[in-house]
Amino acid sequence: MVKVNGQNFELAGKTVEAYLATTKYDKTRIAVEINCEIVPKSKYGETVLKDGDTVEVVSFVGGG
Repeated sequence: MVKVNGQNFELAGKTVEAYLATTKYDKTRIAVEINCEIVPKSKYGETVLKDGDTVEVVSFVGGG
């Protein structure tokens, strides 16, 4: 199990990019953190999620 934003998902073995493809996140307006480390966007396709990982996906929102 991989915990994403507090919810458990069966994502072990999938890449960050594969996970994001199943979501509605705008990849240009998010940051992904795995186990308290930011993942560079250039590494999404090669970063494989492992059982026990904790992932936070943060969306940037504009406004004032």
